Amino acid sequence: MSTDTADATHIKHEHPSDAKYVQIALLLAAITAAEVATYFVDIGPILIPALMVMMVVKFFYVAAWFMHLKFDSVVFTRFFVTGLILATAVYCIALTVFEFWSKG
Repeated sequence: MSTDTADATHIKHEHPSDAKYVQIALLLAAITAAEVATYFVDIGPILIPALMVMMVVKFFYVAAWFMHLKFDSVVFTRFFVTGLILATAVYCIALTVFEFWSKG
């Protein structure tokens, strides 16, 4: 098999610039700072939902950009999203166990 045929089977895409990766890293740092700030600011009952939203956004950006899912097959993205949904569901179930069933 010639190298021309092998190269034709691979889908080429343009990689983002280093500046784009720095922008994503700064965004992730800002979200992490917001997560840490929730410890010092009393935001009441929206604490857990706010942290969960920030967690999902960070997971999306890390998986999409640094793990290159944005450029890969949709199947890989579905696997990661399914894992995220399952992990979030298990975490929420565990939280309800501590909140509702440990009192009494």
